[in-house]
Order: sequence, then structure tokens, then C-alpha cells
Amino acid sequence: MPDPRPASADACRIEIATGPEATAHLARIAALRMAVFREWPYLYAGDEAYEREYLAAYAASPRSVFVLALAGDEVVGVATGVPLADEAPAFRAPFEQHGPDPAQVFYFGESVLLPEWRGQGVGHAFFDGREAHARALGGFAWTAFAAVERSPDDPRRPARPRSHDAFWRGRGYAPRPGLALELEWSEPGRGPCAHTLQVWLRALEPA
Repeated sequence: MPDPRPASADACRIEIATGPEATAHLARIAALRMAVFREWPYLYAGDEAYEREYLAAYAASPRSVFVLALAGDEVVGVATGVPLADEAPAFRAPFEQHGPDPAQVFYFGESVLLPEWRGQGVGHAFFDGREAHARALGGFAWTAFAAVERSPDDPRRPARPRSHDAFWRGRGYAPRPGLALELEWSEPGRGPCAHTLQVWLRALEPA
């Protein structure tokens, strides 16, 4: 369903798709994830088989959400979210061990946007859309996402890396000490590597 806010002619159009409604866009979303996450700090060497499995699981959840940024008919960015209870065990495990209760957490999978469309407020639209969806579903006390941690002396670090910390804190999120995901993906030139992702949380106020 279209976002009710007006959009200028040179801005992305934001649309919301839930669960199976996003199926037609999955191939494009996979391509976006592989392109954007190849950049610092994720350094993800895309895996098409993993992308199909990962995104199909999101689309299979009737309570998931895909916030799509479109330029014309082209998807140029996407943000996803799903009840943490519907996520894979690797995402639920640290919450099951340390809290909050996974049943009360709506988890944000990713926000990816092509570089030429950044700086136009799409990031806020991504968070607005997912938070509103979580409120509309009801039963969630928290929204959460995870961001990869990199060593400050990693030789691949750009001279002026982009940090989203100020943006996330401005949205009311904060890192929860001791709460982190442990995930593996392949990096260009290195193959499979283990990664630690810090969990950021926000208490979800009622509508």
C-alpha cells in the first residue's frame, strides 16, 4: 500500500509491502543487499543461494514488512523487519539468553539504499515504516537491529568511514552491552569469516 506522504518529483517513493506481497521484488532486493553490503563495514561477498533462502523466510512471515524505496518502478532501496520469534535461531539466541523476551521484540533486518539516493530522508522513512508496522501488529515492547563491529585498526577501513551512530541514537536507539549476534558470511578475498554484531534497542511506545 502506498505511503500517504507526498513525495517530490526528484525523491524516492516509499511503499509498504507485508509478507508475501514482497515476493515479486525479492530478486531485486537480493541484488541490492549484495551490492550495498559489499561496502564497508559489512564487506559481504554476495551469496545468491543464501539470499534466496534468507529473503524467502522474510516473505513467508505474514507479519513481516518490507519498506520499499522506488524511483519510478525500480526498487532502489529496502528496509525489512520481522517479529524476532519468526527469525532464524542465530538471531534469537542472544535474546533468549540475555533478554529481552524474543516474543516482545520486532527485529529490523537491514536498510540498504543505493548511494545516489542517500541524504534525502529515506533512512527516516525506513525506520518510520517499520516502527509503525510493529505498533500496528501490537504485542511488541521493543524494536531492535544489529550492526557489525570492526576493529579500529582494520587495514580495510576507509579514511573517513560513514558512521550511523548519531542517526540511530537520534531515533532513540542505544546499544545493549553484552547483547550481540554471532554470524558468519564470506568476505571478498577472505572467504567465510565469523562476525560480531552489536544489538541496538529502542522501547516501542504505543501508537
